Amino acid sequence: MLNNREELIAYRAAAEKDYAAQEKKIIVCAGTGCVAGGSLKIFERLKELIEAKGLPVELGLAEDPHSPGIGLKKSGCHGFCEMGPLVRLEPQGWLYTKVKVEDCEEIVEQTIEKGECVDRLAYKRDGEIYREQSEIPFYRQQTRMVLEHCGKIDADTIREYIAIGGYSALEKALFDMDADKIVAEVSDSGLRGRGGGGFPAGRKWEQVKRQKETPKYVVCNGDEGDPGAFMDRSIMEGDPHRMLEGMIIAGIACGASEGYIYVRAEYPLAVRRLKNAIAQAEELGLLGDNILGSDFSFHMHVNCGAGAFVCGEGSALTASIEGKRGFPRVKPPRTVEQGLFDKPTCLNNVETYANVPSIITNGSGWFRGFGSEKSPGTKAFALTGNIKNTGLIEVPMGTTLREIIFDIGGGMRGSGEFKAVQIGGPSGACLTKEHLDLPLDFDTLKKVGAMIGSGGLVVMDSNSCMVEVARFFMNFTQNESCGKCVPCREGTKRMLEILERIVAGEGQDGDIELLLELAETISATALCGLGKSASSPVVSTIKNFREEYEAHIYDKRCPAGACQKLKQIVIDPALCKGCSKCSRSCPVSAISGKIKEPFTIDLNKCIRCGSCIDTCVFKAIKEV
Repeated sequence: MLNNREELIAYRAAAEKDYAAQEKKIIVCAGTGCVAGGSLKIFERLKELIEAKGLPVELGLAEDPHSPGIGLKKSGCHGFCEMGPLVRLEPQGWLYTKVKVEDCEEIVEQTIEKGECVDRLAYKRDGEIYREQSEIPFYRQQTRMVLEHCGKIDADTIREYIAIGGYSALEKALFDMDADKIVAEVSDSGLRGRGGGGFPAGRKWEQVKRQKETPKYVVCNGDEGDPGAFMDRSIMEGDPHRMLEGMIIAGIACGASEGYIYVRAEYPLAVRRLKNAIAQAEELGLLGDNILGSDFSFHMHVNCGAGAFVCGEGSALTASIEGKRGFPRVKPPRTVEQGLFDKPTCLNNVETYANVPSIITNGSGWFRGFGSEKSPGTKAFALTGNIKNTGLIEVPMGTTLREIIFDIGGGMRGSGEFKAVQIGGPSGACLTKEHLDLPLDFDTLKKVGAMIGSGGLVVMDSNSCMVEVARFFMNFTQNESCGKCVPCREGTKRMLEILERIVAGEGQDGDIELLLELAETISATALCGLGKSASSPVVSTIKNFREEYEAHIYDKRCPAGACQKLKQIVIDPALCKGCSKCSRSCPVSAISGKIKEPFTIDLNKCIRCGSCIDTCVFKAIKEV
């Protein structure tokens, strides 16, 4: 238990010394992706091999600066998910990719004992070997601020977080600043909410601070329901104390003594690490009553959501924490006035709170040195889809799509050309080639009808059908509609039915106009922000790819060749030898003909299973 500022300073100095005493560090990625790939088995095997050789190994950060050894750690997500499982080696800064359990012996013998790099495990691109993580193009183009510690420290150890400067911002906020100064610093930094809306964080904190009613609450939205998004999850798994520190500082600024973290139950690792981090902070006296001997008390709680997308909306989220059904409500009053338990509530997402410690430590001017004038700082994105390097990235606000997709992401996977990127999840929109040099910030995207959202980027190539993309997101939104308001409950259902007809080849004249009319009605009349933006993917795909909709409706053809029910399988009579193998393999007897003469396919019977294509040795059958 740390009873005052001086004890924290002494504890940090000892932790820094212990951290430095670990001459070598092996950091195994234990984020969800790498764990699924077997990284925990790699961790155990490395531990077993190192101990078998009689080498001193420490799990986490031991309190013994006189016994330098090898620090074996489980970190959070390194970000380069495409290349996992990942193992980072210090002090060299080497990164081993796609590591397997059978590679562990070579890692111990070559790297730990001899100090040599195992080049076959290093990242390779265009014939060049990148041993150091910082030199890999995927990392070199990034500016990692919120994610700076993810993949570099033990995610389960508060001592290690303190050793690299953790909780120094809390110390400063408690003893060198008051609520007004904290709010002013956050306001001057220009930090805007990273959950999607981009509302100025300092303005929200000021609104909560000036409310007279008590108690007040600090709530963290860790629901993150967008398909393909995992930024908040990675922060909670890889650097949980950073987020907790930001929330505690928000509590000082707003005059709140209780904090609630709302996390998806589908994030069990994040939940476990958050609870562990809270317990460690309480044990050290950084959470609880009279923190560090001050008159400020703050208690933290973790609530698990049941997987409802709508609970990412503020009022639905607070209702869920209260034990009610996750329904959004009409505003005003707003959350800052009547939020959790009808009391003033400061509600931000994980990434927003994780930015706060560095702003308090380094100052608002430092933070404004990154990003654009009206959108300072950086933004984490989950890069997925038809791209070579998928994973978690962080770039300054204002970075262009071209830089993200082609410099960091390595360009398109396979032979397809870039076609579009869905940004902002189900509430976002599609950006196309004409937007490649568009700066990604809140205001610029709003002008083109898009939004950053929580930060999901799904990249699509020329083989992607944009009508099917719209159908996919509308299906997701319709399934996740809470059903409270008619426009969202019924409107999205009607839109989905139309889209399903179109991709099935049953589109009708007027469908496009009806989709746009429904979209306008839902956007204008839905109860919450999620409902109002539900039709955005449909509107943006019609705007940018109207010709694809028309081809589906009028030509009964999918230009991308992706819609199964619009595919046609034909036999080229010039190549067909009349062997009858295709006819015998067809499960619905759709192929007929005479031996040694070209066969034909009855398209009314054909179910497009493709068995005939696989059977034909003359390559005479193909999809068109």
